[in-house]
Amino acid sequence: MKRCARCGKDRPRAAFARDRTDPDGLRQRCRDRASDRHRTRRQALGRRVRPRGEPPEGHRLCLKCGEVEPWSARHRDATASDGSSRHREACRAVKGRAGRPKPRYGVTEAERDELIASRGGVCCISPAAPAAHVDHCHETGRVRGVLCFSRDAALGQFKDRPDAIRRAAAYVEGIAWKPTLVAPGVYQLPS
Repeated sequence: MKRCARCGKDRPRAAFARDRTDPDGLRQRCRDRASDRHRTRRQALGRRVRPRGEPPEGHRLCLKCGEVEPWSARHRDATASDGSSRHREACRAVKGRAGRPKPRYGVTEAERDELIASRGGVCCISPAAPAAHVDHCHETGRVRGVLCFSRDAALGQFKDRPDAIRRAAAYVEGIAWKPTLVAPGVYQLPS
């Protein structure tokens, strides 16, 4: 048992947070009084304070919107103590969109959706894949079209160099590595 310096009550040691600087290794105020002090200081500074109260078992409070949801509806977060994200999926999506620059490559989300619809929702290079990424020239910044993730990443790996893309196409077609018959029994390897 330990006496709280703020409320003066004797409480179990588990009611106190750890503090290495204190001789007994625990804080002087119990967790409840420390929480009250923290809340009043935040309110005095004009900051938002979470409503008190514990959510039901198996649920978690979203720190963004204040809604309570079951853990199963939350995104997994390995760093959290209970393994679920602090924010609901919808709140995470809004936060993610807000962090992105609005007009990317000079194209807003609505213009990108219109561009995808004009292509029938398929990639310009691979018609079997759905288009989702805006492709642009890295030198001029001009938008070329919409591609699937794989083709957009591949063009980025080729650094937008047509000669490298032609060599890759020749390699895939077998032109670059197949030996050619020069005379009966004599083959020439490509240089």
